[in-house]
Amino acid sequence: MAAPVDSPATAGRRAPGPVPWVAMYHSVGDCSDDPYRITVTPERLDAQLTWLGRRGLRGVSMADLLAARARGEGRDLVGLTFDDGYADFLDGALPVLRRHGFGATLFVLPGRLGGDNAWDPLGPRKPLLTADGIRRAADEGVEIGSHGLTHVDLTKADDTTLRAEVAESRSVLAELTGVLPIGFCYPYGTIDQRAMDAVRDAGYAYACAIDPGELNGLLALPRVHVGQNDTAVRLHLKYRLHRLRRRPVEGLR
Repeated sequence: MAAPVDSPATAGRRAPGPVPWVAMYHSVGDCSDDPYRITVTPERLDAQLTWLGRRGLRGVSMADLLAARARGEGRDLVGLTFDDGYADFLDGALPVLRRHGFGATLFVLPGRLGGDNAWDPLGPRKPLLTADGIRRAADEGVEIGSHGLTHVDLTKADDTTLRAEVAESRSVLAELTGVLPIGFCYPYGTIDQRAMDAVRDAGYAYACAIDPGELNGLLALPRVHVGQNDTAVRLHLKYRLHRLRRRPVEGLR
């Protein structure tokens, strides 16, 4: 089990370290109809993880990445995150991760168990994991984090909805898996101070965004979208540009 991640308050007293590289995936399966570019095939995922391995990099869960960085280690680690909790994670992503010996974090929606991605108006409809599917992923060593209850833009949510999406989703996942999740992922990657404060108040140790803007810290971690078109050359460019463009994360060694 990974060592505990430092709290944002404790971590914030240290000098910032280099920004970690965190890859953002979604669905792993058929990408023939993919208007939002959220899908990679298992074959493409395998090639991308092979690229990491050949460069001496290892994909891990966010909990393991941040625990290593808290110890002053882990500069060779890459966070692998999968948003939304698509059902194809079990048969599309999990076997590839196992083959490479990599870990990952799966951000799920406990308010949509067994449902689909109804928030994507253009479709196609993709089934989401059931409670049993989430437990199966957890049993395989995948870190389970919250993506909110129902995939709501938290920057537009009223106070009641914000609390439910952030705090209640954590409680539901704890009951479902037997483990209190420490990680949160902002739906759509959108974040503001109010949403970040709600995540902090709910007790999460870290939270992932996409481009957090002026916000910084363990509750506003930037990520890089990885899709079907990301070949070795594109991955190399994304890896280098992420390190060059992103500020060090406050409180992360």
